[in-house]
Amino acid sequence: MYVKNVALLCGGIVAALSACTIVLAAGEVHYVYFDRRNLPDIGRFTRFEFSTAGHIYDAGDRPLIELARERREISRYEDIPPIVRDAILAAEDKRFFSHNGIDYLSLPRVLGRVRLGMLVWRLVRGGRHDELRGSALFPQGGSTITQQLVRGNFMRGVTARENSYELRPAGFAAQALSSVMGARSINMLARKREEMRLSFWLEREMRNQFGSKRRAKEEILARYATSVYMGHGQYGFAKAAEYYFGRPLSTFTTDDADKAALLAGIAKSPRDYAPSTTDSGMVLRRRNQTLILMRANGFLSAEATAHALARPLDVVRDTPASLQAPSVVEHVLEELTARHADLSVEDLLQGRIQVYATADARVQQIVNDALEHGLARYEARHPRARGLIQGSVVVLHNGDGRILAEAGGRRFFNGHSASYSDYNRVTKSLRQPGSAMKPMVYLAAFRSGDFTLETMVPDEPISVPDGDAAPAKWISNYDGRFKGLIPVRQALAESRNAVAVWITAQIGIDRVLRTSRSLGIRTPLQRYPTTALGASETTLLELANAYRTMASGLVAEPYLIREVLRDSGEIITAPRRRPVPLSIDSDALSLIQEGLRGVVRLPTGTAHALASRGFPIAVMGKTGTTSDFRDAIFVGSTYGRDGITAAVRIGFDDNRSLGSRETGSRLALPVFQELMLGVYREQIVGTAPVFPVSMEDRITASLLRPTPDAATTVALTGLFGAQTAPVATR
Repeated sequence: MYVKNVALLCGGIVAALSACTIVLAAGEVHYVYFDRRNLPDIGRFTRFEFSTAGHIYDAGDRPLIELARERREISRYEDIPPIVRDAILAAEDKRFFSHNGIDYLSLPRVLGRVRLGMLVWRLVRGGRHDELRGSALFPQGGSTITQQLVRGNFMRGVTARENSYELRPAGFAAQALSSVMGARSINMLARKREEMRLSFWLEREMRNQFGSKRRAKEEILARYATSVYMGHGQYGFAKAAEYYFGRPLSTFTTDDADKAALLAGIAKSPRDYAPSTTDSGMVLRRRNQTLILMRANGFLSAEATAHALARPLDVVRDTPASLQAPSVVEHVLEELTARHADLSVEDLLQGRIQVYATADARVQQIVNDALEHGLARYEARHPRARGLIQGSVVVLHNGDGRILAEAGGRRFFNGHSASYSDYNRVTKSLRQPGSAMKPMVYLAAFRSGDFTLETMVPDEPISVPDGDAAPAKWISNYDGRFKGLIPVRQALAESRNAVAVWITAQIGIDRVLRTSRSLGIRTPLQRYPTTALGASETTLLELANAYRTMASGLVAEPYLIREVLRDSGEIITAPRRRPVPLSIDSDALSLIQEGLRGVVRLPTGTAHALASRGFPIAVMGKTGTTSDFRDAIFVGSTYGRDGITAAVRIGFDDNRSLGSRETGSRLALPVFQELMLGVYREQIVGTAPVFPVSMEDRITASLLRPTPDAATTVALTGLFGAQTAPVATR
């Protein structure tokens, strides 16, 4: 009787357990195959809206840079060569076109890899689940292409948390099983369960969308080939083909079976199988395994397989060239957010927009070379400064202020190639302009109506206040001499400091500040008398724009973005003010243009080197050298609205001295000279405009007039030279 009761009890338990198992199994089947709650949005997937790359193009629509969160290129099914499709199927999912998202025939192989010994060991230990030193019970792999797509597109968050030792699924069953199998294993099972559910759903939705199982499969395969990670920051087979082999994917034929197999082999584990410069053994083995699978599945003949297996790894590995215009890119990104409220850098990184810039890659190359050559000349004189000296250059079109080139630093600095994330010394660096500020003093004087180029002004000792308690500061000239009464034309050409300070005292510093603002200087300038000598700080871009305004007579804000193209095809132009005439009478403007032209043409002018036969371009401009030779500057322009303006600054980031006699005319002017010769030699911006004949004639006539008496110059120097202080710029 007792035995019978025990048998009945056991039978009841077995029946109950069986019933529970059936119920649980039925619930799981229903969930995986029929439960359609909490589904992700499939819209972007069916529309094939994967993130691609954004580009910044130059004035000739040449790409300056490609920016992307994930570097990929959309591949339609018909764009994928048959040999590449065969390699993918052989390596990842040979029954892809026959199953409905899950390959049941591969389940025995996957189950055979379950770590049963580990499970038994956990049971023997009484269900302890210390996993910190152990592996998960279930192996990776066995996923179909559809499952991989689901995991990569709809389950990234779940996958990222899968290897946590913290149990993710809720419920009693998960808690009970985790005590035996471990949290990581239960997390993986839960992820696989959801992955299967979404795979069935996705395949059905794609069939509904595209009308047949075959078309749905083709679309799924295309999305896989576009989205899969291929190592080294590359996504998709198209990008990988260009990166590893330097060839478009569309050019692959049967003769490229070795390359197709290598690409297909990467997807399983890019960390192990993506070609690198260190280990090729694993890559070669994986490639050959894929080729053998292609042969086994009838995708390759025995002869083609043998030929492909015999080939060495033919990897080019595209090494991106150093960025040609990093500062242009940085400036474009800044301008994008400042001038387009509805756009962001993220739109560019996701490939939703493409940006077309005003910069010209040809001008940029010339600027880069000229700056590097100028820095190399300085380093030859000062070997200890090698690699430490810095420079910046910007080139503007006179007519509208568009930026043609911008170098915010040298190509290689502090151990790395220039990047768009580096400090941009054109737009960010506030430094004294030195004597490059003086033209604004002279223009303010011309505006007052009391001065012309022929007005005689005193080049003699003059002092300025230096604080309430400090004694007055005496102003000296660069050459340490004074010339007495000289014409304004000569004072500007020779960059006489004493004259600039004297004129500022006559017209008032406020006139100088107002004139500077009207020319485009936006950084607040100090109301110090020494602002006339460039003691207040500005950016190089502001300084260049001021000279551009004087050369053209047009007020305009410098800009880099000409238009933005949305992925919808909509073209967006930036809201910006049209250039307007400068609110300064034409006589005053003509006087400053003639005066700056005289800086070049007069034999004693600081930029007279630009009047040589080897430089057949008519320019006007001004040198600048800050106190203690900390910065060397030159800003110059060709004439009128069709001309261009270039500003060059050379100096150390820590503001140390460049060294005695390292002036703007010695350091910065040769860089300006080289870039102007290059731009106009190639006729990138047309031919160089000429100055009005009447203006050139007046300068020529001034050369025939007598200069101040040399004895007077010496006498003034001897009388006052001992009182002067080293506040000297040129």
